[in-house]
Amino acid sequence: MNIRRHIFVAFALMESMVCVAARPSGDQSEPGFTVSGEAALTAPGSGAAAKDASKIVVWLSPVNAVRPVFASVERPRYRLVQHNKRFEPGLLVVPVGSVVDFPNLDPWFHNVFSLYRGKRFDLGLYQAGSQRSVRFDRIGPSYLFCNIHPEMTGVVLAIDSDLFAITDKSGHYAIAAVAQGKYVMHVWYENATPESLQALQRLVTVQGENQILPAISVKAIRQAPAEHKNKYGQDYDPDTVKTDY
Repeated sequence: MNIRRHIFVAFALMESMVCVAARPSGDQSEPGFTVSGEAALTAPGSGAAAKDASKIVVWLSPVNAVRPVFASVERPRYRLVQHNKRFEPGLLVVPVGSVVDFPNLDPWFHNVFSLYRGKRFDLGLYQAGSQRSVRFDRIGPSYLFCNIHPEMTGVVLAIDSDLFAITDKSGHYAIAAVAQGKYVMHVWYENATPESLQALQRLVTVQGENQILPAISVKAIRQAPAEHKNKYGQDYDPDTVKTDY
């Protein structure tokens, strides 16, 4: 009786194992498609099309959590260098929760800070060859400055998706690895009002490869001269700015 019972259990286990092995793996995600689009930039004042339509950010946020992004998920690190008294790149887009490294590749000190919008931080004074890092866990643009060199400005834009692209000078962009489904298309441009960018949001459906997203026309506003205070809310010291470091 015990032998027959053991044989029955053994066959039951073998059948269960075969059924599990026959199921498709849930880890094999669809590679997705590449979708593209065109963006135009309207110059302030004249209303004419600007010759340079670069640095417009377009991203797709999944509807019904097709590809959710959480701030707690560990993500690849990004890199924004300080070189020749510049932030390179001047515009960096990252999924929210990403860590950005700020290496100092100049032969002098830098002090990167962001105190106005987005992620607020102050990396303090650090020397050539060293590096400090920030986790951008707040959605939106963080405007970067250096407390020593007022000409250094940049932006880190944290978004709720990992499906994004930045336009080239002609306004063209392409987003890779987009799975089929419904998405909200978002647009961001530094020199545009939040209201105008909000009006550009669209609900789009991705159904196949080589899909063209709706055309975008971003209206730029007239910007004031790029003057800002240091991290203490004071004007930069003219004598310090003139020194070669």
